[in-house]
Amino acid sequence: MELEEHYTNRSGWLRAAVLGANDGILSTTSLAIGIAAASTTREPIILAALAGLVAGALSMAAGEYVSVSSQADIETADLNREKNELDTMPEVELKELAKLYIERGLDEELATQVAIQLSAHDALGAHAKDELGINEITQAKPMQAALASAASFVTGGMLPMLVSIFAPLDLMVVYQYSLSIIFLALSALIAAKAGGSSKSKAVIRICFWGTAAMAMTALVGYLFGQ
Repeated sequence: MELEEHYTNRSGWLRAAVLGANDGILSTTSLAIGIAAASTTREPIILAALAGLVAGALSMAAGEYVSVSSQADIETADLNREKNELDTMPEVELKELAKLYIERGLDEELATQVAIQLSAHDALGAHAKDELGINEITQAKPMQAALASAASFVTGGMLPMLVSIFAPLDLMVVYQYSLSIIFLALSALIAAKAGGSSKSKAVIRICFWGTAAMAMTALVGYLFGQ
């Protein structure tokens, strides 16, 4: 008998990796398109793409670390509060846990037995999972999120960076847009496959919003270029 394959345990790093890769492709490409629309030489385009790549990767890492650390702080505070309540009023906490199981469909006697046995095994773990919704899968991991975001941003941003270096200058905007849409679609396909979600929905979503972002940036570049 084969075990079922689940994808929830990938949600933490997958969210950060997908966000980083898509942002790396989209923001670096948009920046390159904006400069290309206003420039007649290659050097400003390459410099803008490089600056966007470095700044974006550091920004993504810092932003993910700070935001996920805030989530981790909240979880730690809740766990400490729960631990204190278990130490000072264990009977109240036991009834509270049993009530949660009753609300899920167990009768009162069975719910009480389950609460007693789980509390004897790991009281804090039982309350963390069933009362607070904190478990090993969903628990905040700041460093993991920061590294995944930075690495995926660099991976995504390197693609438009290479286009800035090698694409024909007179067709730079066309090449940047066309290849970035391909890159974004591939990123969406990989993310959908890793997460077990709809591939077509993921591709359509990222291509639509990616096109909108690059079109607005190109418009700004053309306006200022004039």
